[in-house]
Order: sequence, then C-alpha cells, then structure tokens
Amino acid sequence: MSATPGATSARPTGSGAGRLLVAVYGVLALAATARGLYQVGTKLDEAPVAYVLSLVAGIVYVVATFALAGDRRTLAWAAVGFELVGVLVVGALSMVDVGDFPDETVWSQLGAGYGYVPLVLPFVGLWWLRRTGRRTVDAGPPAPPPAVG
Repeated sequence: MSATPGATSARPTGSGAGRLLVAVYGVLALAATARGLYQVGTKLDEAPVAYVLSLVAGIVYVVATFALAGDRRTLAWAAVGFELVGVLVVGALSMVDVGDFPDETVWSQLGAGYGYVPLVLPFVGLWWLRRTGRRTVDAGPPAPPPAVG
C-alpha cells in the first residue's frame, strides 16, 4: 500500500535504531522492576521511600518500553519525561538527603549503580521521540525520465 503523494508521516519509534533503544529500555524495565518487587516484598520497612521509588522506576521503564515499541508517542513522551524528572530529582535528593535513601534505588546518585544509564537514557529517549516525530513529505513515485527525441 503506497502513501498518497504529499502526505506526511512520522517514523515509527520502534524502528531502525529505535529497536536498540527499546531493547535497552526493556532490559532496564526487567532489572528495575525485579529489584523493586524484591525490595518492596522482602524489606520494605528498612527503606520504604527508596524501595517504593525503585518499583516506581521499574514501572516507568515498563511503560516507556511498551510505548516506544508500539509507537504510542503521547504515552512515550509522558513516561520518558517522568523518567527524566525522576532521575534528576531522586538523584539530587539521594546525594543531599541520605536519610530517606539509606539504600540505593535505580535513580539514586543519578543512576550510578546502573552505570549512569538511567541518567543518559531519558535524554536519548526524548531526542529519539523528537527526531522520529518530525514529519516527512512523501513525494510519491519518482517522475519518469524526460523523453529523448
């Protein structure tokens, strides 16, 4: 099925290099969600704020993975934006007020425990959403060459 000449379309977020982005989000979603579930399920009383935030981070990564893989742009913008705010706020608070963060979260110390991937990933995600959201004009099929004669 071909597009109408002059129609505009955006590139799907889960295509091309977006597949790698979705894969990284997926791995982080599994790691953060499993960690958060374990912490909340086994030792919530030790550091409730930190452990609930770990679980929240995991859920945010699951939602972002789902949204990016399925080209659900509005949901992806919301999830990745929330992720950026979360890693910056929790990261800063965990460096300033260690009382609420006696144990690490995914976003503690700006994601230091995860090689700072949680800090870099939302910037890459937002850039990718912006880049793939640009409209491209489909010029239709190429014009035939001029007749010689």
